[in-house]
Amino acid sequence: MTTDPWTRPEWDRAALLTIDTQVDFIEGGASPIPGTAAVVPVVGALAAAFRRARRPIVHVIRLYQGQDVDLARRTLLDGGAPIVRPGSPGSQIAPALLPPGAPELDAPKLLAGEFQPLGPGEWAMWKPRWGAFHRTGLEAFLRQQGVSTVVVAGCNFPNCPRAAIIGASERDFRVVAAADAISGVDDRHLAEAARLGAGSAPSAAIAESLR
Repeated sequence: MTTDPWTRPEWDRAALLTIDTQVDFIEGGASPIPGTAAVVPVVGALAAAFRRARRPIVHVIRLYQGQDVDLARRTLLDGGAPIVRPGSPGSQIAPALLPPGAPELDAPKLLAGEFQPLGPGEWAMWKPRWGAFHRTGLEAFLRQQGVSTVVVAGCNFPNCPRAAIIGASERDFRVVAAADAISGVDDRHLAEAARLGAGSAPSAAIAESLR
């Protein structure tokens, strides 16, 4: 991780963002992303570390309804593809990521832009496009929580985790990619993120830093 004072993580002000780690995107789901099943336990362990440290967790999700979806997905969804439809089992967050007793997703509230509590210091939120900060209240929400540093984990680095890293960086958050807790990631991706000032580290090292 970086030693630059402007991008160095502030662990006592860190939050975890899990990105699109939903049943439909795991192998066996309606739109599986290879490698996601393998990282689910790692993301779950990282979430547990943030809970122990009493640091915020935001589970960022997709819900596809009507035409408010990425242009690249509209033909697929117009054809009836049952991907993360509101209220469907496939839209739910992978259970391994969640705290005990977490409720199912409340699709109407999420689609209205609300942050749904899932446990103490833990929420779900919906994003309409690739980036977690695009047309959402995430920046303001994190500022209210006193967050300066975001750790990004979850599903399919080339799309939504990458967009979350860029969005966080351009809003002057310090950023760390959990290198072993993101599907679809490779060394080149992490090098590209580093050029934006985003560090990377294994989830075990992140958990140790939170202590």
